[in-house]
Amino acid sequence: MDRFLDAILRYRKSVVVTFLILALLSGIFSLLVSINYNMVDYLPQGAQSTEALDIMKNEFKGKVPNARIMIKNVTIQQALEYKAEISQIEGVSSVSWLDDVVGTDVLTTTPIEFIDDSLLDSYYKNGNALISVAVESGLEESTIKEIRELIGGDNAIEGEAVNRAGTQEMSVSEVLNAMAILVPVVIIILMIATTSWIEPLLFLITIGIAVIINMGTNIFFRDISFITQTVSPILQLAVSLDYAIFLLHSFKTYKEKFEPAKAMKHAIKHALPAVAASAATTIIGFLALVAMRFGIGSDLGINLVKGIFLSFVSVMIFLPAFTLLLHKLIDKTEHRRLVPRVDGIGKLVMKVRTPFLILALIVVIPCFLAQTNTQFLYGTGSVAGVSEAGKDRTSIEDEFGRENALVLLVPRGDVGREAELCRELKNVPHVKNIVSYVTAVGAEIPTAYVPKEAVDQFYSENYSRLILYIDTEDEGEEVFNTVESIFDTAEKYYDTCYMAGQSATLYDMKNIVSIDTKLVNIIAIVGIFIVLLLTFRSLTLPLFLLFSIETAIWVNLSYAYFTDQYLNFVGYLVISTVQLGATVDYAILLTNRYLANREVLSKKEAMRVTIDNNLGVILTSAFILSTAGFILSLTSTNPIISELGMLLGRGTVLSFVMVICVLPALLLLFDRVVKKTMLKSNFYEANKI
Repeated sequence: MDRFLDAILRYRKSVVVTFLILALLSGIFSLLVSINYNMVDYLPQGAQSTEALDIMKNEFKGKVPNARIMIKNVTIQQALEYKAEISQIEGVSSVSWLDDVVGTDVLTTTPIEFIDDSLLDSYYKNGNALISVAVESGLEESTIKEIRELIGGDNAIEGEAVNRAGTQEMSVSEVLNAMAILVPVVIIILMIATTSWIEPLLFLITIGIAVIINMGTNIFFRDISFITQTVSPILQLAVSLDYAIFLLHSFKTYKEKFEPAKAMKHAIKHALPAVAASAATTIIGFLALVAMRFGIGSDLGINLVKGIFLSFVSVMIFLPAFTLLLHKLIDKTEHRRLVPRVDGIGKLVMKVRTPFLILALIVVIPCFLAQTNTQFLYGTGSVAGVSEAGKDRTSIEDEFGRENALVLLVPRGDVGREAELCRELKNVPHVKNIVSYVTAVGAEIPTAYVPKEAVDQFYSENYSRLILYIDTEDEGEEVFNTVESIFDTAEKYYDTCYMAGQSATLYDMKNIVSIDTKLVNIIAIVGIFIVLLLTFRSLTLPLFLLFSIETAIWVNLSYAYFTDQYLNFVGYLVISTVQLGATVDYAILLTNRYLANREVLSKKEAMRVTIDNNLGVILTSAFILSTAGFILSLTSTNPIISELGMLLGRGTVLSFVMVICVLPALLLLFDRVVKKTMLKSNFYEANKI
């Protein structure tokens, strides 16, 4: 250990240059990282909608439509010309319209009055044509842009591909916008909290290098999700900034007794256990996400674990070397404390601790039950509400009604059974239209007498494809009940069947994530309990610390239930682990200092001194993390990311209140219990001689 530290401090210039080179290379590599905007790709292979997509890919040419285009005031011939032009756009894998149902010859030679009205109204109404399009995954932004340029601003386009294109467009500048506001705010906070003008820059450069290296090392993955790309840098900066603050604070203390190099060596040794414990609890919280079957958890979890580890390494290796190079500049830029020390805050907390504890005990059970009954959103439909797609969607729905496409795959072979299934499916609530071979061509007409391109739309070697159009939102209880009804109906006729489409995918997400959330929470709580058990060597202290933070989490998440709002599942998963893993550090710090003071003071006096001496440190950390969350909420144009930011900001504030106002009450109330259940406790007793 000593040799390693001596090498870092002796070759500090080489250490700094090495980290700067790694950051430069990583910055270049980060521009080459592929970003995935398709949540479907993160479903496990065993999900039925994933299997349906694999069957579609391997056996059928046409894909499931994921966008609708309305062309206003056109003739049948003009609509066909638009369809042909749209099909030539790169990224458009298939285009379907009325001619695919009745045939081009029939459509162009038969007077429109002779076409069945119920069929016609789904494709051509009041001179407006509604064309369905399948856009390839990953090309949504460029493809939708070209389609808009082709059809012009008077026409409209909506659908999942449009939502995804909006997400891609929004995510390009999300991190830069948030950082542009967050970094100056953090600098101001740190300048107020520290006594040197240069120290805040040291903190930010140290963690900033770790963030850039983390983003660059993503080049080794096939891709990362847009959620990880947007959220990870902000969280890494906000969560791990504490490590740098703690090390530099320790260095300043030892510099009063030793020359700079020796003082830094002592500071590293002193800070290492505390920073390592803090990083461990955060890493365990993030590692819990890796246990999810839904791949977005693993994607985000691995990235955050990697980020926290790199921040830890940067603080313990780069920051000491960098600080020694600049320690004279730090001394020259020292200033008096901008925020005067407020003595007596501990006495105030001691007075209000009991009411706060009673309040926490009153709300904990209702909030726990409320957050378990929160309704979740799983798709990106909320993105449309804040973009041009929202207006387009309203325009299309006003003319043609709401439409949601599902594809049902059943074994091929029995045309009569397929016809019976289609007839029964038409009676399922919200199913407005079914396009299949037996409905579009007719069960009585052999495939040999039908053009091959028409047959291939509905039949592969092994499967028959039925496209169902339903009039529900993409997600919600109504559509999920419809999906279940379709499955139940199909299973009356076939032993195996598969369903693809946005709602089918979201239905699978719902079923998978509902199990994943419970697993993630259990793993995070158990893992952090073990770390706390080893840290404090006590059976009861981990329970008090977890109670404080978990109560804050439950209050935070219950807000959506009590305000009758839907909560995106990404926010729920992330905040359950981030708030626990990051803010439990406040509880660890307060408890550690209390135990140290408890060895020489009575319990009330020990707690008063602990709060007076450490409130500033905890407040600074909580202020930075909550500010990061609120800034993310205010700057993000993506509702999913914005909601996550609000959860992070609000959750950090709640955790701070619980740690400062409720945890002290628990520690004092159960002081004797803590003493008896703690290994080698050495509490001060007034009557000791």
